[in-house]
Amino acid sequence: MKRVMTRRQYLAGTAAAGLAAAALQAQPPKQPSIALPRRVLGRTGVSVPILGFGSGSRFTNFYSDDAGEAALRQAIDCGITYLDTAAGYGNGRSETIYGRVLKTRRAEVFLATKNAVRDADQALRVFEQSLKRLQTDHVDLLHIHNLASEEDLAKVEAKGGVLEAFYKLREQKVVRALGMTAHANPHPLKLAIERHDLDCVQMALNAALVGVVKYEGGYKPDPSAPRSFETVALPAARKKNLGVLAMKVFGQGHLVGAGNDKVSAEQLLRYALSLPIAVAVVGMQDPAMIPQNAAWARAFKPLSDTEMKALSGRLSAANKVALDRFLEHHEDVC
Repeated sequence: MKRVMTRRQYLAGTAAAGLAAAALQAQPPKQPSIALPRRVLGRTGVSVPILGFGSGSRFTNFYSDDAGEAALRQAIDCGITYLDTAAGYGNGRSETIYGRVLKTRRAEVFLATKNAVRDADQALRVFEQSLKRLQTDHVDLLHIHNLASEEDLAKVEAKGGVLEAFYKLREQKVVRALGMTAHANPHPLKLAIERHDLDCVQMALNAALVGVVKYEGGYKPDPSAPRSFETVALPAARKKNLGVLAMKVFGQGHLVGAGNDKVSAEQLLRYALSLPIAVAVVGMQDPAMIPQNAAWARAFKPLSDTEMKALSGRLSAANKVALDRFLEHHEDVC
């Protein structure tokens, strides 16, 4: 605990940082000239665009530093002001490129980053490094990254561990909201949602990861459906009014194409946005994808229940087993 308070001195002890965080709480991010549809990010009460810019491997593997900076500026100009990164993406390179943009455009965006370290003291040091790379004194959302198992959850929630340390950062307003991400196993995330004081969760949600489900007023959990975030963790998040971020919307590109086992990127985005989520976080490895995805988001109309059932049934039958195996070893958002 003493160590956390020391970090507080570093992270939030100055008047300038406190004023910046207070101002961020009081005022929403500046609206872009080309606005996207927006939704409320659960219990945070913050209005965010329905499309987010993902900066994992689809960013670090496809863009040079200068091209990445240009792509990020383009995204903001297109109204994609929910920005997602992580300390581990490109060993900090993603955050560093972000910092080149955020030093002049921080007030325009909702900024989310992630931290996969389980030791509290080390996690706080990594977060300090994130702030330096991002060239900011606060983030809007900090995720405990890649919750993998119940054993992993036990490490996260241990007394004096990373969860308690991050609660302190939220109290100090260095972090506005606290979340967790999970890529492959929905059950530990469900337990974390039920046990802990989280604001947001980020999970793999796409039309190939679920069988037949139906929510109240639309789709709701079907106990006979195969395990998926959509049937296991998403209902738990909704029950507690958490802000839900969808990732793996395109299945890392594996679901996009022609044939009975594939579908268009637009349809996959429509499926994700038809779920009760706030934001679909998407990787855009080609600059041409940025205005295209933004246009699809602006034109979004929800799929009907029948369309959701038909699409998920077809894609799950062809892809779910292989995609589940792939996601067990993939920590990217896109």
